[in-house]
Amino acid sequence: MTRERAKELAEKLVGRMTAEEKAGQLRFDAPAIERLGVPAYNWWNEALHGVARGGTATSFPQAIGMAAMFDDALLGRIADAIGVEARAKYNALSREGDRDIYHGLTMWSPNVNIFRDPRWGRGQETYGEDPYLSARLGTAFVRALQGDGETIKAAACAKHFAVHSGPEALRHSFDAKATAKDMEETYFPAFRALVCDALVEAVMGAYNRLNGEPCCASELLMNKLRGEWGFEGHFVSDCWAIRDFHENHRVTASPEASVRLALKSGCDLNCGCTYQNVMQALELGMISEEDITRSAVRLFTTRYLLGLLGEEGSEYDDIPYSAVACDEHLALARQAARESCVLLKNDGLLPLDAATCGTIGVIGPNADSRRALIGNYHGTAPRYVTVLEGIEDLTAGKCRVLYSEGCALGADRVEALALPNDRLAEAVAVAKASDTVILVLGLDETMEGEEGDTGNSYSSGDKEDLLLPAQQRLLMEKVLALGKPTVLVLMAGSAIDVSAAQESAGAVLLAWYPGALGGQAVAELLFGAESPSGKLPVTFYRNSALGELPAFTDYSMTNRTYRYYRGEPLYPFGYGLSYGDCFVTELSADRKRARVTVRNDGARGTGEVVELYIRDEESPFAPPNPILCGFQRITLTAGEEKTVEAAIDPNAFTVVNDAGERLPGSGRWTLYAGFGGPDKRTEELVGRRALSVSITD
Repeated sequence: MTRERAKELAEKLVGRMTAEEKAGQLRFDAPAIERLGVPAYNWWNEALHGVARGGTATSFPQAIGMAAMFDDALLGRIADAIGVEARAKYNALSREGDRDIYHGLTMWSPNVNIFRDPRWGRGQETYGEDPYLSARLGTAFVRALQGDGETIKAAACAKHFAVHSGPEALRHSFDAKATAKDMEETYFPAFRALVCDALVEAVMGAYNRLNGEPCCASELLMNKLRGEWGFEGHFVSDCWAIRDFHENHRVTASPEASVRLALKSGCDLNCGCTYQNVMQALELGMISEEDITRSAVRLFTTRYLLGLLGEEGSEYDDIPYSAVACDEHLALARQAARESCVLLKNDGLLPLDAATCGTIGVIGPNADSRRALIGNYHGTAPRYVTVLEGIEDLTAGKCRVLYSEGCALGADRVEALALPNDRLAEAVAVAKASDTVILVLGLDETMEGEEGDTGNSYSSGDKEDLLLPAQQRLLMEKVLALGKPTVLVLMAGSAIDVSAAQESAGAVLLAWYPGALGGQAVAELLFGAESPSGKLPVTFYRNSALGELPAFTDYSMTNRTYRYYRGEPLYPFGYGLSYGDCFVTELSADRKRARVTVRNDGARGTGEVVELYIRDEESPFAPPNPILCGFQRITLTAGEEKTVEAAIDPNAFTVVNDAGERLPGSGRWTLYAGFGGPDKRTEELVGRRALSVSITD
C-alpha cells in the first residue's frame, strides 16, 4: 500500500470521527472506537535488541554490542528477525483480544543518539560515538525491521530527536546547548539518514530542551524534520516529556498550554498523560479541531500502512507464533554475540585449550549472572547461558572448572549478615587452586541505564566515573597478584578503565551484554572455536581523562570522541584484536570507493573488519583526527589474501563550517585503510601494516 493510499483511507476514517474520538487517538493507549470498527491500539513497544518487555523473544546482544560487529548486513538480518517475532506475537495475542502495552507493531527503536560522554547510562542503547557508523547501522536496522512488502512489517522509530545524551538525572529540565556546526556534523546525520534514506515511519522527541526549546516542540527540529528532510511519518513524544513543559522546563503554565505547544509544533502522539487534556485545550480555544485532525490522520496512516485496518490486512498476518525464538533466530543471536565481542589484549594466552590448560577457575560477580547477559530494554528469553555455564558446557569431560562469585556486583558483601568482602577469601582460594583464571567482572542494567522516573523498568542512570566498583577492583587486584595466567572478561555497555588488567592480565575480552545465549559465544571465543572480531564503537578512556573531557553537561564536541580527542585513550575507537595475523598489502581509492587487498598470515582463520578513515589535510573546519568513512566485514582463512571494495561516505569529502553549512572540503585528503583507526596501538597490534593514500580533486 502506498503512503498516498494509506493517507487517503486515514482521512476518510478520521473524517467520520467526532472531535473527542480523534483526541483519544493521540494517546499512546488509543481506545477502541467500536461504532467505526476501530480496535484499541497501544503504540508503545520496544525492540532495541529483540522484542522487549512483552514476554518471550529472542535476546540479541545489546545495541552497543551489535555496533561492535561493524556488520550492517548481519544487523539487517537481526532486525528482520525482530520484525518477524513482533508480527508473530501481535498476530497471536491480538487474536486473543490482547492489545496491551508492548504487544503492538510500532517499535520505539532504534536509539541513534551519539554516545558522546562515557558516563551516560543509556549509551549502551546506541550504536556508539560516530555519526557515520550510527547512520549506517541505524539505516540497516530500520529498513529490515520495516521490510519491503506491500505493508510495513513493523514500524521503526528514530529516537531521541535530538542532541540527547544525558545527564539522566537532569533530563526533564536540562537545556542542551549545541552549536550549528556540532548539530550538523555530529548530532543530526544519523537522524537524517533514517528519515531520508531508510524512510523510518516514526521519530521520537527527546526530554531535554535544545538551545531553549523543548525537543518535542522545537521549531528548529520540526523545520529540519518535516521541512528540510521531508519526513511524512508521525512524531511521538518521549514518555511524559510533554508534562515536562509545564512542570520542569517551565516554558508553559498549564497542561492545556503544553498541549497547544506540542500539538501545533507537530507532536502527533503523546507517550504520557498530557494529551488527556486535548479536549480542554480545544474548549479553551487554544487549539483547533484541525490541529487534532492533522495528527490523527498521520497516526491512522501508519496503522493502514501496517495493514492493521481495512479489508486487505497484511502479508505478515500468517506469521505463526512458532517463529518466536525459533532455532534460526537463536543461531543468529549466537553469531551476533560472537561477532560483537572485542579482544582488547592477548599476550598469547588465548585461545585456551581445554585439554591442556588444567583446572580453570571462573571468578566474578558476572560469571554466573543472567542479568549481565541482557542489558536494558530486553525481553524474556526461553533459555539463558551464563559465561560460567558456557565454559562448563564447552569443557565438560576435558578439565575441572572451579567457581567463586568473588564479590557482589555493587555492594560490599554478598550476604547481608556477613562482613565486607565475604567472598574474597573463597575467590583467592579458587584462583590458587587453578592453573588458569577467567575473571568475569563489569556492570549490568542496575548500574548503568535509564533514569527510572517515568514508569520504566530501570532506575540506575549514569556512571560517576569509569572505574569498576571498589569491591571488583579489590577482587581483580588480589587475583592478579597471584600471577596465574588470567583472562579478564568484561561485561558492560560502556567504557571502563581496566588499566590494571591491561598491565597484568594475559588477555582482556570485552563481551558487552551479549544476549541470553552470550555465555556460549564467550566460551567459544575463549577456547578458540571462533576468533574474536569485534571492534570498539566508542573510545575507551582512562578514568583520569574525565578531567580532560568537557563537563558532562557540555554538548560541545571539543576534545570528545575519537574525532576530536587530543589525549591517548586506553583503547581507541575501531580497535579490536583477533586470532589471525591480518594486514593490508595494497590500497587504491577514488572519491567513491576504496580497493583494499588484505592478507592473513596467521595459522587461524578469522573474521575481520576493513576500516577506512579520512582526514582533510587543509580545511580549518575539518575534525583534527581522521574520521571513519567506510567499513567492510570480511572473513579470512589462514594464509588467505583477498581484495575487497568498500564504499566511501560521500560526506567524507565535505566539511561543516561554524554556521552549520556543509561545504566541499579542501581538495586534499588522506585515506587510511586497516583493521582499526590510524592509531599507534592499532598499527602495532591489530595489523602489522595499515596503508594510506592521498586523494585530491
